Amino acid sequence: MLNKFVLGELSYKITGICFKVHSSLGRFCREKQYSDKLEEVLRENKVIYKREFEIGKLVESPLGNKADFILEDKIILDVKAKKFITKEDYYQMQRYLRASNLELGLIVNFRNTFLKPKRVLNSQLRRP
Repeated sequence: MLNKFVLGELSYKITGICFKVHSSLGRFCREKQYSDKLEEVLRENKVIYKREFEIGKLVESPLGNKADFILEDKIILDVKAKKFITKEDYYQMQRYLRASNLELGLIVNFRNTFLKPKRVLNSQLRRP
């Protein structure tokens, strides 16, 4: 089980980076543009990441089986640029978390006027 303080600190750092990207590009870009800028800012902030990481054959989803980013081998980040987050987006993140055995996923919809990253916990992991 990952130290909750470390995980919380990292998720707040990532959220700050997402706000920086959002304020830099605005809300009417494509997901690839947000991902490219996010990668640039992650590098600037010395955050270790994997981009378009293959989660594996365990994830069978109409949306695909590649996570946009795995950050510090602790958090999955899914980049969206659409009107709203759907239930399928949450289900996809749950599948990613279970397949990767990570505890936390962030879904960030850059199309929103006010950025509100959604946290998704791996419901399969035991909590004390």
